[in-house]
Amino acid sequence: MSDVNALKDQGNKAFSAKDYDKAIELFTAAIAIDPSNHVLFSNRSAAKAGKKQWAGALEDAEQCVKLNQSWSKGYARKGAALHGARRYDEAVEVYEAGLKLEDSPALRKGLQEVKDAKGRDVTESLGLGKYFSDPSLIGKLATNPRTQKHMADPAFVQKLKLFQQNPALADSALQSDSRMIDVLGVAMGIDMQGFSRDDENDGLPPNFKYGPPPKARTPRTPPASTSRTPPTPTPAPARAPAPPAPVHEPEDVEMTDGDAEEAKAKADALAAKAQGTAHYKAQRFSEAAEYFKKAWDLWPKDITFLGNLGAAYLEAKEYDQCITTCELAVEEGRGLRADYKIIAKIFGRIGTAYTAKIDLVSAKKYFQKSLSEHRDAAILAKLQATEKAIAEAERQAYIDPAMSATAREEGNAAFKGGDFAKAVKLYEESIKRDPSDARGYNNRAAAYMKLMALAEALKDADKAIEVDPTFVKAYIRKATILQTMRDYSKALEALQAASSADTANAHAQEIQTQENKIQQALFTQRSDETEEQTLERAMKDPEVAQIMGDPVMQQILQQAQGNPGALQDHMKNPVVRQKIMKLINAGIIKTR
Repeated sequence: MSDVNALKDQGNKAFSAKDYDKAIELFTAAIAIDPSNHVLFSNRSAAKAGKKQWAGALEDAEQCVKLNQSWSKGYARKGAALHGARRYDEAVEVYEAGLKLEDSPALRKGLQEVKDAKGRDVTESLGLGKYFSDPSLIGKLATNPRTQKHMADPAFVQKLKLFQQNPALADSALQSDSRMIDVLGVAMGIDMQGFSRDDENDGLPPNFKYGPPPKARTPRTPPASTSRTPPTPTPAPARAPAPPAPVHEPEDVEMTDGDAEEAKAKADALAAKAQGTAHYKAQRFSEAAEYFKKAWDLWPKDITFLGNLGAAYLEAKEYDQCITTCELAVEEGRGLRADYKIIAKIFGRIGTAYTAKIDLVSAKKYFQKSLSEHRDAAILAKLQATEKAIAEAERQAYIDPAMSATAREEGNAAFKGGDFAKAVKLYEESIKRDPSDARGYNNRAAAYMKLMALAEALKDADKAIEVDPTFVKAYIRKATILQTMRDYSKALEALQAASSADTANAHAQEIQTQENKIQQALFTQRSDETEEQTLERAMKDPEVAQIMGDPVMQQILQQAQGNPGALQDHMKNPVVRQKIMKLINAGIIKTR
């Protein structure tokens, strides 16, 4: 499934870059791997819609709805495809079906856009009758000097209202009632009288008199150097001056400025956001949420409003609301081509909400999505902490002391049967089932010894001692391993630690027997050494070198040369005793 997610993420990036062909190709490849994934069909539908391939977009949207009928976004995709195909009634039905599942802002917005588009198409099909659909037309006619007199006729007013209700009737009425030409002129904002004057009417005000005709201009005399004389132009008959344009009374025309309205909506939204931020800082998260929600409703073109709303829900511990809101923000942000850093931040917020819900797997998923959009150190740290917590939770969930004991017994049986590799695996299972039981580590150390994996065996013996410092058998096992490695000095130290841990003297005989063997091996190893060679060998051990360089120990050793009994007194101090035993084991101090 990781391949599917990788293809989907790449497809989303191609879609954001408006490379719809590449996006379609990537989503198609992902669908080939996981044909039951409804999100992939939804994304490919969006990419095809970006190319205005409405039939293909509709086909994918229908498949998305078929795979998951409870996912409202599938209905949004289908509605958008039908809208693009100008199948408005079907698009309205689909959007309304989606709204029954979820009151999504995206569905509400899509539904309104379809209705608006349908209204525009209807208006364009009405011809001249569309000018009668203006709701303020009656008021304009009542205030216009040219049409005031017509409004005194109730039948005429009633006819106008009928045309407003059904503009399609207006085309035929224009032929039967000449007054409608004046009405149309007011509705269109032009002087229609010029199109309906009688031939005898010149359109000038009464008693208007023409001024004197203008004087004819004297033709310019061409220069004497001109080789041929141009023909003398025939003077054009004097024309009457053009009549002045008729003066219109100012009309009460309602103006709509979409840019101004949008600017106002944005300003109001930013004001609401500022109020929400003030409440958020004061830790009044419910009030903050209301203002952030209002900001988005006023101007749904900035997903930071939804991001802030999600943050307010997160602080109020309404984690499900936070997740739903942030997912909507991402969905809207893709359509608005929002900055990838904002998308990444919102993904991170979803991950934080899932962390608070102790859903670490989902939290990890969204932290990874956030980092795929933008690499942020804080989100990376959260991802690493989440992965560590998941591993620890899995480890804890796996612990079962009873099953650990069973695996250890099976390991013992394999060990006795000489199958040491199998024994190692079974002891490992025992350790995973109960890592607080030192016996698993100790037994695995024994199996490693049989396989001559002495370094691994020594690590297990040390771990067993770390888990249970009173486990005498672990010290004895460590001494045996060190003896096999011919590190006799450290083997003796391990046996001395075992003797200290064996407060009940249950293993005293075993410890003494092994110590005698090691001492004999030491004697054989050092029998031919001179004192200088012994000192040179011992000083290669950093601990021995440190002890020999200690001024206090130097004084004790000098005193012991003159009075051997004094050494016994000094050994009553545990720290000094440990150092003296180290020197004895190294052969620097000889006891016999």
